Amino acid sequence: MTLIKSISGIRGTIGGKTETNLTPLDIVLFTSAYAQWLKKQNKGKLTVVTGRDARISGPMVHALVNQTLVGMGVDVIDLGLSTTPTVAIAVPMEAAQGGIVLTASHNPKEWNALKLLNADGEFINAEAGATILESVQAEDFQYAEIDALGTVKSDPNYIEKHIEATLSLKTVDVSKIKNANFKVVVDGVNSSGGIAIPKLLEALQVETIPIHCTPNGEFPHNPEPLKEHLGDLCQAVIDHQADFGIAVDPDVDRLVFVDENGELFGEEYTLVACADYILSKEVGAIVSNLSSTRALDDLTKRYGGTYTASAVGEVNVVTEMKRVGAIIGGEGNGGVIYPELHYGRDALVGVALFLSLMVERQQTVAQIRASYPSYFMSKNKITLEEGMNVEGILESITQKYESEKITTLDGVKIDFKESWVHLRKSNTEAIIRIYTEAKSEEAATALAARFVTEIKQLF
Repeated sequence: MTLIKSISGIRGTIGGKTETNLTPLDIVLFTSAYAQWLKKQNKGKLTVVTGRDARISGPMVHALVNQTLVGMGVDVIDLGLSTTPTVAIAVPMEAAQGGIVLTASHNPKEWNALKLLNADGEFINAEAGATILESVQAEDFQYAEIDALGTVKSDPNYIEKHIEATLSLKTVDVSKIKNANFKVVVDGVNSSGGIAIPKLLEALQVETIPIHCTPNGEFPHNPEPLKEHLGDLCQAVIDHQADFGIAVDPDVDRLVFVDENGELFGEEYTLVACADYILSKEVGAIVSNLSSTRALDDLTKRYGGTYTASAVGEVNVVTEMKRVGAIIGGEGNGGVIYPELHYGRDALVGVALFLSLMVERQQTVAQIRASYPSYFMSKNKITLEEGMNVEGILESITQKYESEKITTLDGVKIDFKESWVHLRKSNTEAIIRIYTEAKSEEAATALAARFVTEIKQLF
């Protein structure tokens, strides 16, 4: 069982003992620390927006968070069953001072987490996260007296507001999409995506075949939207002769497509396709993280734009996007960030932009995929053992490959002529991530295997 406290939030498995699992006490302490941090940033009465994915533990965790905020004198706007990007856009819409999303993203059902947002509806930065962690350790909180307690107001309609805002974007070609007669299969992994994505498609008059769209938190497969977990979706696209398929993770900030032949479009290429559409309207700066495909760099240069890479993590991508004035960005895990709506990964925006690309190009999903440079990625990990010196391991690798192009912004990335490898300690799991990319699947797999062996030799 696991509990991970980091500057990006608190994440762990439900049950067990404090400090080793995500228990009610941990949830109360962490929420109290966040509320106290908000109080130091703001004067007067505070408002925080909360929402959750469909995890079995969600109602329990959500209730603890809401009532802890009330006890800290904070008013709560409770969106109920929602998505991470929906909570994100609700924060500024409600002029709230912050937001908390109860979701463990792609982790299995026994996990849950608190994702913390600032007044802009963006993830808090490292400095704020460190301050909150220090406050958790101190356990020195000032709770509200009786006449200063907060209140809870429910607003279950924000997914509809999110959809309306998405379809109001000038780049989304609503009329052409409505006339295209698309048929799409949606895998909502029995979470919030099973509500949000079909509602978005319905608003666009797209015929929708839902699978695993009952939001009961009983994930029918590993909730990370990877090829090996999406066999049902691939088969359903073929069986229903659909134009394509859509898969999202439990909190709907990651987006993956399946083409009309039941083949994965590739999670790395979700952002490539959306950036392709936006770059066709406006040439500008594009940002993704160090673990994302080279295809995005290639595409951006083809249009005459500029590409830069940030450290892994949404807050890092957003920081770099703001620095360079990026017109679109995101992460290669299927996360699309389109600043015209908000600075956060958003599967709803990604679907709308992808559909707009399809109607503009008048091409099938397979044809669109074939138009991009073809790279293959291998994503591996090594579980950390107690006492393991990760920094020392990465330093040894850096020294060994010092003659190659090395980036140490986040772990170690080594760029070879026709491939690359990125080694980094995960922010959310006790693992070293090993991502590789090459011009063939065999080459990417072999490169990953080589570095797994080299790392293990350094244990």
